[in-house]
Amino acid sequence: MQQVSNPFQAIKDIFVKPNQVFATIEDTPNWSWIPFLCIAIVGAWPIYLYFNFVDFSWYTELLVQSISADLSPNEQNMVRNSMTDQAQSLWTGVFGSILAVIIANAILALYLNIATKADEECVQGFTDWYGFSWWVSVPAIVASGIAAIIVLLASDTQLSPNSLSPTSLAFIFNIDLASTWSSLAQSIRLESFWVMYLISVGLNQWTQLSTKKIYLIAIVPYILIWAIWGLFILL
Repeated sequence: MQQVSNPFQAIKDIFVKPNQVFATIEDTPNWSWIPFLCIAIVGAWPIYLYFNFVDFSWYTELLVQSISADLSPNEQNMVRNSMTDQAQSLWTGVFGSILAVIIANAILALYLNIATKADEECVQGFTDWYGFSWWVSVPAIVASGIAAIIVLLASDTQLSPNSLSPTSLAFIFNIDLASTWSSLAQSIRLESFWVMYLISVGLNQWTQLSTKKIYLIAIVPYILIWAIWGLFILL
């Protein structure tokens, strides 16, 4: 199998030749810094653009009504007063997005490290799977790029926060932030299915597990989390 010559080529090829990428990065774990930096920077970019564009007074009121509609007026004012600093919200959003993906990928790496123990020949440890997690997360770059374009092309400063997740069901179906389904709908994104596919390709390349087990490992956690989340909302 033809090897990939550098990490930037690997980022490009992960979309079209993922088997070659996973075969290469198995022996070059230090390359994982590149997708991490790309995901972190490109993921934070639309958030930075959004908070420099949005009508912050409108945004604040939208969030207050969405997350604290059942609170008393005094309690709502406390929430409102805690959100008066636009710069603070901007940098909280930027660094929060980076921290969130770092933690999420650490959880994914831990899960894969445990799940692949069923393969006695698998020699990868947590750090290997953590590097792996950044490669399967590369599709997030596409979603972040779309979000940035939406913000850049917007003319109305009262732009919904759902625009920051344009591949989510919340954006596609225009689900209101006040809806009990909003958070779940924002978590279900089109690239999630792409990530599942890349996980299965990578597991097939790195392990000797059966195809059935590989797809179960790649798909079940996402479906299970969404299903439990949905049942919790219904009940």
